[in-house]
Amino acid sequence: MIRSLLTSLLICTGLPGMAQDCGPDTPCEIEGGLYHLRLPDGEGPHPVLIWYHGHRGNGASIHRGGGLQRDFLEQGYALLAPNGYQSGDGPRSYPARAGAPRDDVAFTFAVLEDASLRANLDLDRVYAAGFSAGGSMAWLLACEAGDRLKGMVSVAGALRRPNPTDCAGLQGLPVMQVHGFADAQVPFEGRGIGAWHQGSLWEILDRARDANGCRSNPDDITISDQYRTRVWDVSCIGAPVRLDVHDGGHGLPQGWTARAREFLEGAAASN
Repeated sequence: MIRSLLTSLLICTGLPGMAQDCGPDTPCEIEGGLYHLRLPDGEGPHPVLIWYHGHRGNGASIHRGGGLQRDFLEQGYALLAPNGYQSGDGPRSYPARAGAPRDDVAFTFAVLEDASLRANLDLDRVYAAGFSAGGSMAWLLACEAGDRLKGMVSVAGALRRPNPTDCAGLQGLPVMQVHGFADAQVPFEGRGIGAWHQGSLWEILDRARDANGCRSNPDDITISDQYRTRVWDVSCIGAPVRLDVHDGGHGLPQGWTARAREFLEGAAASN
């Protein structure tokens, strides 16, 4: 289904979409929605960080994210930020569960393909990250299409339920979760909202460890002034799994982007 929708989106976009002027101040448009694109200096090919915004946000957040700019854009990464689905005047968001009105995984790769027509992107070095609902979307992308990614980082989001994915894409994919110990909006255990559940952080980390053949207890535990880190790596047959916990609540903690890039690039170099 993903491949067929992707094909139809690209056919509908066609040459007019390729010629459309878009960039930091103007979102790019394809069939199905909008996305924002920021390019680093240099000719490329540029590795890509796909960024999913939180509930009520939009892809323009990549223009305001100092950490994303400092630790990714200025380090040579293209920043690619799809806008979440919006119904009427409702908020943009990523349902990231069964029954979503748009196939956001297919939309993401349609965005990536369109962006690759506008810029010199390295499609063999594509990473994904997101915050809150966007973090849940990053998990869904990793679960369904992790074979097309080099790594994933979720901040304050877990895989939501109900969700039919078997998470086969987690096999061989480095994944990192950043979460606040005091997060009451998306607690570690998740919480029920109407007919769906935000998902359990413990459950999706267990699925990631299982997919990568890691043992249940961490291979390394590190405690610093800001983060408590649990890492599964040397015991894993596949890729590493990492959990960074900070003392804050539901938010983007200081320094997370530098830690995320270090993890992603270190994992990629070891594979």
